[in-house]
Amino acid sequence: MSSTKLGLCAVLAVMVVSQSPSRAQSSFTLEQVLSSPFPSELVAAEHGSRVAWVFNAKGVRNVWVADGPDFVHSSRQLTHHTADDGQPIASLRLTPDGKTVLYALGTELNDEKESANPSSWTKGVKQQVFAMDVDVKDSAPRLLGEMGCADEDCEDLQISPDSKSVVWSAKKKLWLASIDGKNQAKELATVRGAAVEPRWSPDGKHIAFVSEREGHSLVAVYDFDADSIRYMAPSVDKDSLPRWSPDGKWIAFIRTAGVEHKLPLIPVLPRPWSIWIADSSSGAGHLLWHSGDKPDDSLPDLDEDSAFNFASEGRVVFASEQDGHNHLYSIATGGGAAALLTPGDFDVEDVTPSADKASVIYSSNQDDIDRRHLWRVPVGGGAVQSLTHGETIEWSPVQTGDGKSILCLGSAATEPGMAYEVTPEGRVMIARQALPSDFPSASLVVPKQVIFPSEDGLMLHGQLFLPSKAKGKIPGLVYMHGGPSRQMLLGFHYMDYYYNAYAMNQYLANHGYAVLSVNYRLGIMYGRAFRRPPNTIWRGAAEYKDIVAAARYLQSLPQVNADEIGLWGGSYGGFLTAMGLARNSDLFKAGVDFHGVHDWSVFLGERPYFGNLALRPPDADAAIKLAWESSPDAYVSSWKSPVLLIHGDDDRNVPFTQTVDLVQRLRAQHVPFEQIVIPDEIHGFLMWKTWMRAYAATADFFDRTLVRNEKIGRDDWNPR
Repeated sequence: MSSTKLGLCAVLAVMVVSQSPSRAQSSFTLEQVLSSPFPSELVAAEHGSRVAWVFNAKGVRNVWVADGPDFVHSSRQLTHHTADDGQPIASLRLTPDGKTVLYALGTELNDEKESANPSSWTKGVKQQVFAMDVDVKDSAPRLLGEMGCADEDCEDLQISPDSKSVVWSAKKKLWLASIDGKNQAKELATVRGAAVEPRWSPDGKHIAFVSEREGHSLVAVYDFDADSIRYMAPSVDKDSLPRWSPDGKWIAFIRTAGVEHKLPLIPVLPRPWSIWIADSSSGAGHLLWHSGDKPDDSLPDLDEDSAFNFASEGRVVFASEQDGHNHLYSIATGGGAAALLTPGDFDVEDVTPSADKASVIYSSNQDDIDRRHLWRVPVGGGAVQSLTHGETIEWSPVQTGDGKSILCLGSAATEPGMAYEVTPEGRVMIARQALPSDFPSASLVVPKQVIFPSEDGLMLHGQLFLPSKAKGKIPGLVYMHGGPSRQMLLGFHYMDYYYNAYAMNQYLANHGYAVLSVNYRLGIMYGRAFRRPPNTIWRGAAEYKDIVAAARYLQSLPQVNADEIGLWGGSYGGFLTAMGLARNSDLFKAGVDFHGVHDWSVFLGERPYFGNLALRPPDADAAIKLAWESSPDAYVSSWKSPVLLIHGDDDRNVPFTQTVDLVQRLRAQHVPFEQIVIPDEIHGFLMWKTWMRAYAATADFFDRTLVRNEKIGRDDWNPR
């Protein structure tokens, strides 16, 4: 840890409790509320009843499996990692026969072509692919090859239908390995451009993939028998997400426009798109469906396997926001009108086909806007069936290959995330033995849903955490999520970063703070108009109004001391924290900024075409000026309140230089600040002990600067 001069208190990660009479004594520790294993990567075998998932317990990540029909008693840990070493497990897969699990261990590469090494091992680390037999006694993971992706979302293991081979994309190439480990990974074929998004044909004799070229991309098919490549309806546009029909005769894919130079930057332009279908043998293709050209018609965020795929009855299921919400539609492969499957005032999120592909299982916030529940609908349209409901949260649904069971991950306000079987009587927890015996569910508060207006009348949703035993006036904290395309919920979150943040808000409430977690504009699940509003991000930062509104709401509560309002958040929440302190130190008396953005103009100026007059956007100068004026750095002269800056210096999302630059500006203005720099950590901290250290320091910082109003040291060192 590096810190400035701190005066009376060093910025050590100590979990102290203020003795002020207005504060509540903590009834549980930070370690306890962060001790529950976070579940992720739930998958089902294509045949049979086996499922697998990953548990991250205090930074120790392991694969678990369970078999139907008795998932409760068959659940068991498969791998046996024991260290909080910062090496994540991603792209968990089960072979179609369910006999083997595959996964990637380690992280994607940074700009220096290095995997994250937060343990600072002297020999470095690599991202590698492993396979492990499920039913073989004393089986050990076997190395299949190196992955080394250059994008955090690129981990994508694709297993052949016969369960014998696996293909993945890395280093701009496709790599093929045998699952038994006898043939280590080798390059599949030499193809110009970057080869990504591989998908096996149903017969296992072909692999469709995307070949990314300069300004355009192509869908291609590799033929094993002929050792050849053919392209599907090649054009000047960008093609992506190839999907095989069940009989292997057709490939559907998404098409968007190719790159156009000199487009203005400031106006947000619509992004029309279309669905094409091509003959997999000849490559001849035609348009199946196209969007309109209005903003709501723009391409939504389609995840790689769910919201765009072939179904039964000769139909293709896809997502669209054409009516202002993210909904599912389906269209016959022969053409015609698309059928809306999920009408209503809500948004669809996780999507998976049923085992027989006759229906779609999905999560949404239908009838429960600040939670998630599961639903099922026939692919041809019809009545929607509710699978879960109540004051719980469910996500990542899967159906077992035999079609007999539906499983999911889930949580609640006081219950951490776990794996569940979904039954007509309700959900049934599996792997209960993984829960720590001292997890403080009984001491957690149930956050209250609050709805309040922003300055311009936009209605905002939030979760209010109030201490159960505090007396007198208490300090208030505003929490902002990152993304910004996220939504905080009325319970433990489905993403590990916000799962930890929810636990931290529970700890802060138990520690004597009133915490308001605000879902500001730009967030998901309240419709596209809320998610894509004008004059936001670097184009005006209008979302900052919502943070001020949240603080004013806290000040209006009778329990809250209006003069003790702080704020904290990470990533985009870090940006908003810095905005609050820079623009309204009169309102926000202290803040903790986790790896926030502080100068948007830097990102615009780094675009390669900015230095090329022939390609330079016509409003480049105006855009850079607007981006600067939408940044905390532009308001440092009015920044007075103390801040704790926390950042890992191998951050692959927000450059560490954003914090380095801000610190120089704070020094010049003699703004009190403290810093925690974590060498070799990335954006979403990989090590549990890093979260513990950062969160303990956060609570300590607010105790000292917001509650006891202690002066922290001002770093007067100025080499200029």
